[in-house]
Amino acid sequence: MVALIAGLSVAPTAHAGLEDPRHPGTVLRGLDLDRATVLDLQRAMDRGRFDSVTLTRFYLDRIRAVDPLLHSVVQTDPAAALKEAERSDRRRRHGGRGALEGIPVLLKDNIDTTGRLRTTAGSLALLGSRPAREAFLVERLRAAGAVILGKANLSEWANFRSSPSSSGWSAVGGQTNNPYVLDRNPCGSSSGSAVAAAATLAAVTIGTETDGSIVCPAGANGVVGIKPTIGLVSRAGVIPISAQQDTAGPITRNVTDAAAVLEAIQGVDPRDPATEPGGERDYLGALEPGALAGKRIGVWRSAAAGDQEVLATLDAAVATLRARGATVVDDLELEGMDEVGEPEFTALLTEFKHDLNAYLAATPGRHPGDLAGLIAFNERHASTELRYFGQELFQQAQATTGDLNDPAYRAAREKATSLARQAIDSVVSANRLDAVLAPTNARAWLTDLVKGDDFSGFVSSSAPPAVSGYPAITVPAGYAGDVLPLGVTFFGTRFSEPTLIALGYAFEQATKARKPPTYLRTLP
Repeated sequence: MVALIAGLSVAPTAHAGLEDPRHPGTVLRGLDLDRATVLDLQRAMDRGRFDSVTLTRFYLDRIRAVDPLLHSVVQTDPAAALKEAERSDRRRRHGGRGALEGIPVLLKDNIDTTGRLRTTAGSLALLGSRPAREAFLVERLRAAGAVILGKANLSEWANFRSSPSSSGWSAVGGQTNNPYVLDRNPCGSSSGSAVAAAATLAAVTIGTETDGSIVCPAGANGVVGIKPTIGLVSRAGVIPISAQQDTAGPITRNVTDAAAVLEAIQGVDPRDPATEPGGERDYLGALEPGALAGKRIGVWRSAAAGDQEVLATLDAAVATLRARGATVVDDLELEGMDEVGEPEFTALLTEFKHDLNAYLAATPGRHPGDLAGLIAFNERHASTELRYFGQELFQQAQATTGDLNDPAYRAAREKATSLARQAIDSVVSANRLDAVLAPTNARAWLTDLVKGDDFSGFVSSSAPPAVSGYPAITVPAGYAGDVLPLGVTFFGTRFSEPTLIALGYAFEQATKARKPPTYLRTLP
């Protein structure tokens, strides 16, 4: 049986008999899954405290009980997931165990799966899509023993359909709600993945990012997100915006889980020429509580754009770094980043048309064959697809040549990427830094399906690592009004994931900042 979970209203409805989603609803056989790491889960299953079937059933039950408030999960396949869990339990009994053996995972709904789980990017146009092969990262998850629970909601087409759109809304899944305050927005296109992780609806989740779509929802929902270096994780089988900036990465409740998942999904894939030997690392080995000692960390303070709540959280983070032995080089600027936005957007429009047309042409099933077909589909189904906002970005992308050899496109891409890389490389080199620290997000705004997202007054810190193709990790750091999560991001140069994970883990262990969601319907 495949369970399709959808909700088209932003207003959460009462759910009869809903348990308190915080506690004891996250406890299984005496282990609080909100706090447990995947290493804790492995030890519990090794010792017979519970098995993967029990764990998988727990998450499926919790999705049914809690997700009506959140709309973070669009589809599960209980029968297939439980069969995978049974196979995992047999392997464990016979002495075989992968790195993620028996660990239930939710995937963002732009990551290809075969079988009964659909891959729609949140669009009704892809309900008939039938990928011939799973995404490489899904193959890696399965090889590590993970159990695929289902698909998480997302901003339709990864937030690249209309500029005034509401993050977390898709025609397939409705509006995803922030689990801390339900009328607040979850941010970013990997909204369902981040919300599901925060609400303990799976052990771990996978998101994707082009510019901010892992780190922003992770920050806004009080969890950890890693945006890897381009080429570390294969993009094959992921519905694209841009091969130059797209990447998948883990979204989890703690740095340990993010490291374990990244270690499992990294790897060279012949289908993705950006993946290359030499990038794979031991990330669990980087988890050292004392890793901040002796490190030099620069602070990109102006990314807060004067937001006092964000600056207070950043100040507290800086104090933690210093208390743990790091040298802080404060108030640095990333020169040239103010010139990146325009060429980045110009390049993304051309890349989206080229890369999406290639994906659609190669994917079996009944669906539009190209971007022009998607635009026409949305016009025919305007009452559902265009009920809140339009498709201006689709139309702007369609108006481009879609030709990656176009001189104007190549100039825009070269300018955006080179400026972003130079901004990071130069500040790291000149100040002998191990990483740069910046605020991840501001207070989550009220969801408004008509007016769309409200990023006013906040400069995104996601752009430098996103446009350069370099890595970033966001970690919970504080709360706005003591309720809405705020994160901080560590980013650095190419393939610096081991250092960033070490810093993020040491910061996490020093602060213990994350608190479980509150599920408030609104702020007082």
